[in-house]
Amino acid sequence: FETKPALEHVSELLQKTGGNYIPVYQDVPSDLLTPVTAYLKLAHGSKHSFLLESAIGGETIGRYSFIGASKYQHQHQHQYQQKQITDPYKVMKTGANEAVKGDPLAPLEAELNSVRYVQVPGLPRGSATGGAFGYISYDCVQHFEPRTACDLPDPIGVPESIFLLCDTVVAFDHLYKQLKVITHIRVPDGTTSDALHALYEQAEGTIRSTIEVLFTDAVPFPDQKPIELGNEFKSNTGQEGYENMVRELQKHIVKGDIIQAVPAQRITRPTSLHPFNAYRYLRTLNPAPYMFYFDFDGFQVVGASPEMLARVNGGQVFNHPIAGTRKRGKTPEEDDELAAELLADEKERAEHVMLVDLGRNDLNRVCEPDSVTADKVMVVERFSHVMHIVSNLSGQLRSGKTGFDALRSILPAGTLSGAPKVRAVQLIYEVEKERRGIYGGALGHFSYSGDLDTCIGIRTMVFKDGNAYLQAGAGVVHDSNPASEWQETMNKAMSNLTTIEQAERYYYALQQQQH
Repeated sequence: FETKPALEHVSELLQKTGGNYIPVYQDVPSDLLTPVTAYLKLAHGSKHSFLLESAIGGETIGRYSFIGASKYQHQHQHQYQQKQITDPYKVMKTGANEAVKGDPLAPLEAELNSVRYVQVPGLPRGSATGGAFGYISYDCVQHFEPRTACDLPDPIGVPESIFLLCDTVVAFDHLYKQLKVITHIRVPDGTTSDALHALYEQAEGTIRSTIEVLFTDAVPFPDQKPIELGNEFKSNTGQEGYENMVRELQKHIVKGDIIQAVPAQRITRPTSLHPFNAYRYLRTLNPAPYMFYFDFDGFQVVGASPEMLARVNGGQVFNHPIAGTRKRGKTPEEDDELAAELLADEKERAEHVMLVDLGRNDLNRVCEPDSVTADKVMVVERFSHVMHIVSNLSGQLRSGKTGFDALRSILPAGTLSGAPKVRAVQLIYEVEKERRGIYGGALGHFSYSGDLDTCIGIRTMVFKDGNAYLQAGAGVVHDSNPASEWQETMNKAMSNLTTIEQAERYYYALQQQQH
């Protein structure tokens, strides 16, 4: 396979742009691999890894899937020599129990600021070809908006943020049915042409080793422990507790403190299901624009989020507020009736308009004021179990502002907090009385080019210490019915609870056959 760009072209691009970081890649046919088998091969024996996939609008598959892993070993059939590829080259964590505390974006910004990225032809602009992959928890709002800071228990106990910094990434191109195996050359200032040649050969070696691992015959499947059926889930609020939170927030709406808030419950579900087996099942049950599996050495994050938090591509910022929910119909006719009913519902419309205004406000803080536009307003998008009203907002970053500034302005989304945002966040903390963790935070990637793409941590499960944790909220306004809001949180949680239950039954049946 040919390495692109060729060494001469790399040298020209570096001279022309003054860059110090350039991707090189090889295209490989992918018809014998799936993102799942490729991930399992690449992540085998590694402590940190990820798989990112996409189904646009929940109905059609996204063009690219991305895979990265920390260190994998591969034995040649004949020579038995160990091949090791170490990537990510760095794992960055922040939080109360970590060495680095405070704003998680500050150390990441410092790390990526030294990169002068060179865009090369043939690689998708603004996508995850390399950079930082991970999450920022909801509670990081306390660093971005210090008025929301408060000391609360943290029942799950994961860092406030984790980023895997990766130079080598495998991208599945579903349109052309090929893989791009991508790595990056770091070019220190004053590098001679001989030194560049050596760096280029090293990068080719990394690509070759990665391709060898991808095309080994054996697929190392997850080690699935014996499944126990019949585990029950437990809510941290229960129906009564959740309805009381709704009523408490409605008192503040009457007082005029807020117009809307989004309280959530947390569900704990004991399970011995391997988190990757949960992901394999989820991607067939609930395709979504943002599907992801992260292994963070000690806990795993599995999700299928419908909602973009912030995307920055070439200085353009995008934000897609989702608010307003109905469950899917059993027939196409019933589905259309429910969609029409959703768009005609005064409460849902009012709630959505409010959150579009809040999204505009978040963008206005970092964009050229006259550039912020609503590209798509109040369209129904359908997902596996529910349908939502969606709008698309965009704006042009002001000079001096970065994608990091955009994320600080937008996190947490109004759709996960409320309006006015700061007061809503304070009141949610008062009624929930716990840190939210990854729920309502941001998951995704910050690429070397300065672009980023993140989704909101909803329809997302954290697997840790034999439990799956999932959270779901509902938008509360003056006219909300507490029982209906509770039911909405259960409808949202159902896609994940169903995933766990059905996957358990499937793997239990497999285990019974093997005995």
